[in-house]
Amino acid sequence: MAELRAGNFYGAIRGKREQGGAIFTDLVHTSPRRLPAHSHELPFVALLLDGSYGERYGREEKQFTPFTAMYRPAGIPHQDEIGPRGVKFFEIEILPQWLKSLADCSGKLAAGYDDVGGGQLLWLGLKLFHATRDGFADEMTVESLLAELMGVLSQMPRERAVRPPYWLRRVMDKIRTQYAEKLTLAELSHEAGVHPVHLSRVFRHCVGMGLGEYLHRLRLREACERMLHQDQSICEISHATGFSDQSHFTRSFYRFAGTSPGRFRAIL
Repeated sequence: MAELRAGNFYGAIRGKREQGGAIFTDLVHTSPRRLPAHSHELPFVALLLDGSYGERYGREEKQFTPFTAMYRPAGIPHQDEIGPRGVKFFEIEILPQWLKSLADCSGKLAAGYDDVGGGQLLWLGLKLFHATRDGFADEMTVESLLAELMGVLSQMPRERAVRPPYWLRRVMDKIRTQYAEKLTLAELSHEAGVHPVHLSRVFRHCVGMGLGEYLHRLRLREACERMLHQDQSICEISHATGFSDQSHFTRSFYRFAGTSPGRFRAIL
């Protein structure tokens, strides 16, 4: 089984740069294929920007869609399968200096994590995707975003150790399926069968963010996926994903992704 060295991946590398203690790689597969089992020399975060992708990781088999993010530690064997349309990835490999920095403050990275709901890992990765375009960001910008990314990854085991109540899944499913509608706290607390204050406290404790922010991130993630298709305007996307108007959508998108929707679509 191959171990891929730093900066190397199966597929066509369309761009690569090292900055701020990480290696950033733009990776493309243009056709479906099953890759050989392999591991990586460095821990990395992979952002799936387009296409579909399957992974066999330990005893698990998972499928991923656009605008999901995965963190994988170094040296862990896995096997990937590229979907029928190919894939586009943005890869962030973490150099040893960050691991030493975490160790100096008694921290360490998680054992592996999947962000499929528009969480912090995805949005920090998208900000780095934009920031590392040629000539855009200085060293401090990239380093500070990587520091936030390390903070998220090092906190994962503690956050995931929280045992969620049985009703939380119902609430999250309702938000995921009705994110574009005008949901209220009263509706969600009725779905959970608990007091609204209790729902809000438990949700933040278990998920790591408030109900409103979670809903907001889901809307923005769906907007990102819709921007892959040129038949919808930015205005149409903003209304379809539950924003009050295009200016509200643009302000929200810039706050989370670090760029405007139009610029983001052009980069994609």
